[in-house]
Amino acid sequence: MTLLRLSDVQYEIAGQKIIQNISFALTKGDFLTLTGPSGGGKSTLLKLIATLLTPTAGKIYFKDKQQSDYEIVKYRQQVSYCFQQPSLFGTTVFDNLCFPYTVRNQNFDDKRAAELLELVALPTSYLNKKITELSGGEKQRVALIRNLMFLPEILLLDEVITGLDEKSKNIVHDLIGAVQKENVTIIQVIHDPEEIQNASKILWLEKGSIIDEPISR
Repeated sequence: MTLLRLSDVQYEIAGQKIIQNISFALTKGDFLTLTGPSGGGKSTLLKLIATLLTPTAGKIYFKDKQQSDYEIVKYRQQVSYCFQQPSLFGTTVFDNLCFPYTVRNQNFDDKRAAELLELVALPTSYLNKKITELSGGEKQRVALIRNLMFLPEILLLDEVITGLDEKSKNIVHDLIGAVQKENVTIIQVIHDPEEIQNASKILWLEKGSIIDEPISR
């Protein structure tokens, strides 16, 4: 079954077309990489899928239902977006990992938190650590596992390894690999040529348009 489908999606602002007639479809467990030159529309496209922006033309379908027909909070619980720059809130790591449970009116799952912290090489004692004391790589890891406390149907990754040191990159790669094994559909935006070489399905975006159809490698 098609999980996500874009049909002639466009996004225009101040008379400038940022995204032009984008169409593609993904099924459960697909891993798509969006790449291309800076300013090509990759992050804008990801934000359209995430409901952070609204298409000015065309339609986005999730599970054969129009994106606009979903309650936005419910949609974002199933289609989860990770920013390039980690956006943490509150005072501690716990404040961030507890948030997904708060919005669902559920009790915090200590076991799940411990499992994910271990996956990103952070001890459980980090639950009480102040976010101001975290390194850049640690902040990104916490932001990522916050999105995974409840596994989404689709995980959107907007250059999440950009600027990370080699250790943090490897940890994030391992985390993404673990998510893949859970049959989560992943769409990532990357620039790094080495990362692109490792991608299995690619869309090249340039000037808001798809230059090549998805390529399997």
